[in-house]
Amino acid sequence: MPTVRVGRDRLFAALGRPYTQEEIDALCFDYGLEMDDVTTEKAIIMKEKHLEDDGDVEGDDEVIYKIEVAANRYDLLGLEGLARALRVFTGTEAPPVFRLSSIPRASMLQMYVKPQTSQIRPHIVCAVLRGVTLDEARYNSFIDLQNKLHQNICRKRTLVAIGTHDLDTLQAPFSYEALPPHEINFVPLKQEESFRADELMEFYKSDMKLKKFLDIIENSPVYPVIYDSNRTVLSLPPIINGAHSAITLRTRNIFIECTATDLTKAKIVLNTMVTMFSEYCENKFEVEPVEVVYHDGSKTVYPDLSCYKIEAPLSEILGPIGISLDVQQVVCLLNKMQLQAQSYSLKGEPWVSVSVPPTRSDILHTCDLVEDVAIAYGYNNVPRSKPKCMTGRQPLNRFSDKIRAEVARAGYMEVLTFMLSSHEENFDMLNRTDDKSKAVIIANPRTSEFEVVRTSLMPCLLKTLKHNIDHPRPIKIFEVGDVVTLDPSRDVGASNNRRLAALYCNRVSGFEEIMRLVNSVVKVVRALHVNFGEYYIPTNEPEFFLKRQCKIVTSDGKQVGYLGIVHAEVLRKFGIPDPCTFVEMDIEALL
Repeated sequence: MPTVRVGRDRLFAALGRPYTQEEIDALCFDYGLEMDDVTTEKAIIMKEKHLEDDGDVEGDDEVIYKIEVAANRYDLLGLEGLARALRVFTGTEAPPVFRLSSIPRASMLQMYVKPQTSQIRPHIVCAVLRGVTLDEARYNSFIDLQNKLHQNICRKRTLVAIGTHDLDTLQAPFSYEALPPHEINFVPLKQEESFRADELMEFYKSDMKLKKFLDIIENSPVYPVIYDSNRTVLSLPPIINGAHSAITLRTRNIFIECTATDLTKAKIVLNTMVTMFSEYCENKFEVEPVEVVYHDGSKTVYPDLSCYKIEAPLSEILGPIGISLDVQQVVCLLNKMQLQAQSYSLKGEPWVSVSVPPTRSDILHTCDLVEDVAIAYGYNNVPRSKPKCMTGRQPLNRFSDKIRAEVARAGYMEVLTFMLSSHEENFDMLNRTDDKSKAVIIANPRTSEFEVVRTSLMPCLLKTLKHNIDHPRPIKIFEVGDVVTLDPSRDVGASNNRRLAALYCNRVSGFEEIMRLVNSVVKVVRALHVNFGEYYIPTNEPEFFLKRQCKIVTSDGKQVGYLGIVHAEVLRKFGIPDPCTFVEMDIEALL
């Protein structure tokens, strides 16, 4: 979850009065937030630099609150939105009404989009904040909100990149283009000399902050770039803005542009930026629109600050919470969460109509209204009651825990590994061949380590052993987890199967150790009813030594597992020098 850092004094000033530590903790908790830490700027710098003496640390002793917010509440990622939400929640302020400037369309600033941009970042949305009054604290908050959005909804600038500019230094109309790197020249932010775009990529490879964004466009034949009518570069998204239009404390008119690969997220980001900082405009909460003109002649005006409606019956809102309120009480609770609600009657049943503002992009469904009503009502105020439906743990999970406890008592240490593995580990390194009938293949794996869903727990335990090979012998590890195999009879085409796997590694093979473990498990679950010796049948699996392996079957001939001494070739491929014995059993069959 994102953590927002706000100064205590600025927060109290924005809320209109001071709070004690207990009061602010309670207020944040009531709103569904968590006070993560209370610190100072100097302490934060010392922690980041791993310093013990604060004598040489620059920074003041202002108290800083670190507050955790929900990941989908983008409006709470800055002081402005957080303080506004708490003011509305406590009833000291009415929810703001955001509006577009009433200027004729012919007078709007225009952004022309060239067709080449479709090769790399096809979307752009823009807006203007007029008559903004900035001081150092507001400026820092403005930059901090951009950084928080870049890390959150923008997915480290891959989906959306935000550019903010001093409009008075530029000349409209603007153009959004995509050009070969050698054709782009400009002075980047905080630099004094001009760089060609491809040279800039090399320059920023040593920059700790910007180098992680270079690969977004570095290998593209064209780079996105935004110009004004004088061919002054505003920005090279998503890397850096131009120095010419840098915002300062004297900036009065701010031009905001968001380039994106995801238009929906770009609209949310733009709305968040303008709704948070339009309160500092000369005309409070008023935003000037910009017309985006596409190469095909179509035109769209941004931002879209319109509200959309969600309607639901009162019973659908209160039912999941388990409380009884009248419709007017629910309307008041929704208003506390910045949702403009009204009540009406439909066929004799009370309904609620909610107007969702542009700040609340997290409201998508009636269930989101249910959550906000529960928060405003207070989770601690919801009466406890027994669920009307049957609840409890699944028998397979209870049985799995009992198996875990039994194997742990035998001296084995449990490990937890990934369900995805490489194709090589799942097949080739186990001397198995892939007949294309078992493994679920990942269509577009991000890494070669996660190409298939495991069909056995064996490669996972062998990899764990490889990374702990220096551990004193014997090494005894186990895992209880799922494997997945193709299954045409299932509606999803595959089925999960819960397995127990154990691995014993020592200077000698320890075959008898694994058999002892199997006998112990079998006795406890009472799945087999006669002499165990009759249930070990020789097999010929490629991952084990010949005549040093067997399968475990029930009295009716059903196989529930297999065990053996791992083949030397398999151990060599995994980089394991000592002999190992392995067992894998089907827990669902035992259950």
